Amino acid sequence: MKKFVSIMLVAVMTMSLFTACAKKEAAASTDASSSERTKFTVGFDAEFPPYGYKDDNGEYVGFDLDLAEEVCKRKGWELVKQPIDWDSKDMELSSGAIDCIWNGFTIQGREDAYTWSVPYVDNSQVFVVKAESGIKAEADLAGVSVGVQKDSSALAALEEDRADLSATFGELVQYADYNTAFMDLEAGAVSAVAIDKGVADYQISQRGDEYVILDTPLATEQYGIGFLKGNDALKDEVEAVLMEMVNDGTFMKIAEKYELKDSVCLGK
Repeated sequence: MKKFVSIMLVAVMTMSLFTACAKKEAAASTDASSSERTKFTVGFDAEFPPYGYKDDNGEYVGFDLDLAEEVCKRKGWELVKQPIDWDSKDMELSSGAIDCIWNGFTIQGREDAYTWSVPYVDNSQVFVVKAESGIKAEADLAGVSVGVQKDSSALAALEEDRADLSATFGELVQYADYNTAFMDLEAGAVSAVAIDKGVADYQISQRGDEYVILDTPLATEQYGIGFLKGNDALKDEVEAVLMEMVNDGTFMKIAEKYELKDSVCLGK
């Protein structure tokens, strides 16, 4: 009997030792994956200038991508620029295909859906129309077709807080991207486009004075970097570098490059 008890005690001690070692190895693995990150994958809409888009050389560029590039440079990470379908952004994030959504991403209305960085851009939703359209105010949009991007802040505003306004439209047409929406605006298929002001400014700058922004904004908002809910560690790590860039002036230099100096809410 004593011999049996002794054998059982040895077995229990051995199993406890194995369990403790396994826990230490798992903890070490987690620490290593956090401290030894080599890549940082940013999900972005590739047709959302000036925040993220493809330039004439076929390269993905933009204000947000330049910010991410500088963060990676300082952290010693490789930046992976991952274009995504905006409708699929949550699936991309939850599956781990991307580390964050960094592309003119609105905080308002999504506060509890993601772990957010500090806001870095003040933005408004506006209406863009042809200068010679005769449309001068929101009331003039009654009965006409208005374009908007799917799953955008402008669409959310028109379906929620400004639903009374959208109810007066002849039609609300949803597009996968704003480049297509502007093509339809140019062709006369829609009479107005509801869009982020920063993107509107860029689109108009590429097309001359044919288009104007209505004086009254549809809504106001702020942009942040959206991380998977609960991923505070990565958010804190990226945000700390972003604030370093604000303090040493790099953030504002990048904003000036994309003519967004008046839009940013950091570094002023």
